[in-house]
Amino acid sequence: MYKAGKIKNVVLGGTLSIDQLVAVARCRAPVSFDGAYKDRVNAGRALVEQFVRENRRVYGVTTGVGENVDRVIPEAEAAIYQEKMILTHCTTVGEPLDEEGVRAVMFMMLANIGTGYSGARLAVLELIAEALNRGLYPWAPAHGSVGYLGVEAHIALVFLGKGRAYVNGALVSGAEALKAAGLSPVTLGYKEGLCLISGGTSATALAALAEYDMLNALIAADAVSAITLEALRGNLEAFDERVMSVKKQCAQWKSADQVRRLLEDSGILRDAGGQNLQDALSLRCIPQAHGAARKTVMDALVSIENEINSCDDNPVIHPSGVALSACNADAGFVGLASDALCTAACYLAKIAERRTDRLVNEHVSGLSAFLSPDPGSNSGYMIVQYSSAGLLAEMRVLAHPASIDSVPTCAFQEDYVSMGYGAALKARDAARLLEYVLGNELLAATQALELGAKGMSPARFSRDALAAVRERAPFMEADHYVSADMEWSRELVHSGRVRQLAETCIGPMD
Repeated sequence: MYKAGKIKNVVLGGTLSIDQLVAVARCRAPVSFDGAYKDRVNAGRALVEQFVRENRRVYGVTTGVGENVDRVIPEAEAAIYQEKMILTHCTTVGEPLDEEGVRAVMFMMLANIGTGYSGARLAVLELIAEALNRGLYPWAPAHGSVGYLGVEAHIALVFLGKGRAYVNGALVSGAEALKAAGLSPVTLGYKEGLCLISGGTSATALAALAEYDMLNALIAADAVSAITLEALRGNLEAFDERVMSVKKQCAQWKSADQVRRLLEDSGILRDAGGQNLQDALSLRCIPQAHGAARKTVMDALVSIENEINSCDDNPVIHPSGVALSACNADAGFVGLASDALCTAACYLAKIAERRTDRLVNEHVSGLSAFLSPDPGSNSGYMIVQYSSAGLLAEMRVLAHPASIDSVPTCAFQEDYVSMGYGAALKARDAARLLEYVLGNELLAATQALELGAKGMSPARFSRDALAAVRERAPFMEADHYVSADMEWSRELVHSGRVRQLAETCIGPMD
C-alpha cells in the first residue's frame, strides 16, 4: 500500500494509473467523476437512445448477444432482456473474490464505461461509485471465466437489488445491502446489462493488483538481497558501474545501482567484504536476474495501464454516430502480461530461495548451522528454507501460461477466447507467494546479520530493516514458533514497509 496509500481520493475523467486503482480497491480511497467524464457518458447514452428511436439493428441493444445476434429483441422486452442477461451470465463458481478484488473490478467498470463508448446512463455508474464509497461490495465467485462476463455479472446483479453483497461486515442479500448503504436498485435500460458484463474488466482489475504487488516486490527484492549480500560479506565488484556499462540492459543497471547505494555505508563490507574473488551466482547475478524480471514487469505495466484507460466494450458506441461490433472485450493483452508476471515472480523467487539457502547452509555461509546460536539442539531457520522451496514449487505451476489455451464457446460464435482472466487470477497468487519467499529471505538475512556482525557496523538500511523485523519477530536464540515471524516478514514486504525504509536511506527507488 506504499504508493496507493498516499492517494486520498480518485477523480475519474483523465488518464488513470494502477496506483489509483489500488488506492480505491485496497486503500478505500473515495471515487468521483469530473465534468469531462460525465459529458462523455451522457453523449454515449444519447447515441444509444437515438439508435433505438431509429430502429437500428445494434448488437446487444436491439438484438440478442452471442449466437443470438440475429434475433431481434422487441421494444417491450428490452429492459427485462438486459436484466435476464445479467442473471444468465452469473456462472462463475466456488469461493468468492476477496474485497479488494471485487472493488478493483467495480473500479474497472467505472473506468471502462466511463470512456463514453458504452452507452450506459450516468445514474448506473453513480450507483457503483457510491457503493464503493460506502463500503458495499458484491459477493462474486472467482472461478469459471474465460476472460470476462461471469464475475462481472455477479457484481452487476447486486445493483439490481438481487444477488448477495457484503456491507458493514455482513453478507446479506443485494436488496438488503443496498438499503443498508442508503442506496436504491437500478432498472436497466437498453444495452446497460451488456455494458456491465462486457469487456475484460475483471481480468484487467486482477492483473492491475498483481502488477502493483510485483512493482513493490521488485524493490523489496533489491533491498532484501542487499542485506543478504552484507550478511554473507559479498563482493560488490559484481555491481560495479563499469560492469553494468558494458551490458545494454538499463533494468540491470537499476538493480545494481540500488544495491550499491543501500550498502555504500556498510562497515561490514568495508572491513570484511569481498573475501571471495567471485561469489556464487545467487549473489553476483543479482543485477542480471532482478533486472530481467524488472524488464518483464515494466513491460507488463504498459499493457495493463493501457487497458485500464481503454474501452473494452462491444459494440463500441462511437461519437461519429455508429455502433461498431468488434472485439475490444478480448483480454489478450492483460492475459499475456499476467502470464509474464507469473514468470517474473518465479524468476525472482528462484534466486531468493537460493540466497536463503546460502544463509542457512553452514558449508557456504561461514555462520553457524541454520543460523542458530546453538545448532546442536536447535533447528533454527532450517525449515524456513524448506518453506521457500515449497512456495517456489507452487509458483512453477502458476508460471504455466493460461493465455495459450482456448476453448470454443457460444456455439462457435466465440470460437476463440483469451483466457486472460485465469492468467490474471494466478498472477495475484504468484505475487503473493513471492512476497513470502522474499519475507523468508528477510528473516534469515537479519538473523545472519546479528549473528555475524561481531562489532562491525551494518549499513543504515540493514539496521533499519532489522529493527522492523524485530518489532514482531524476535532473534531466534532457541527454537520457537516461527510461523508468526514469517507472516510478519511477508507483511513488511507486502505493505511497502521494506521499500519505505530503503527509500528513506537512498531516495526514490523504481
